[in-house]
Amino acid sequence: MHIAQIGESVLKQQAHEVPADAFGTIELKNFTEGLLKTMLDANGVGIAAPQVFDGRAIMFVASRPSPRYPSAPQMEPLLLINPRIISQSENWVWEWEGCLSVPALRGFIQRPDQVEVSYQDTDGNPCQIEFTGFLARIFLHEYDHLIGKTWLDHVTSTEQIMAESVWLRQIAGITGTAH
Repeated sequence: MHIAQIGESVLKQQAHEVPADAFGTIELKNFTEGLLKTMLDANGVGIAAPQVFDGRAIMFVASRPSPRYPSAPQMEPLLLINPRIISQSENWVWEWEGCLSVPALRGFIQRPDQVEVSYQDTDGNPCQIEFTGFLARIFLHEYDHLIGKTWLDHVTSTEQIMAESVWLRQIAGITGTAH
């Protein structure tokens, strides 16, 4: 799958719900497997369907240490279909974010540090989960893709943007480059 890059119109479009008759289908299974592979191949910690030119409300949260996020916590990839925010904390935290659709840049973005979410699994079963810390940030970042936003929509100053190579060296303390 090809990852949409900033400036492509799909990244500004609102995703649509996956209909009930799509759950449990081979097409949905194949699409979500391809979406996960695309994210893993790109060293991402999350991805949303609009990032691969698909307008459905589908995303993965898949935190793990990687060259892009060396201190990320390890978790099994979690597929969320038709996610909805139930609640979020009033405590907001500033942190640097990157995006597979905004290559070579990082943004210093403020987000809630806790979010409670409802979603459906691949069979259409209703599920609920609470994310905190970095996992909440990943969810909210991917959720933004479902509502036609990227982290750039949260920037209020150019001082909140940094080249990823500079971020890796100055903030993360990593030498060399990550792709």
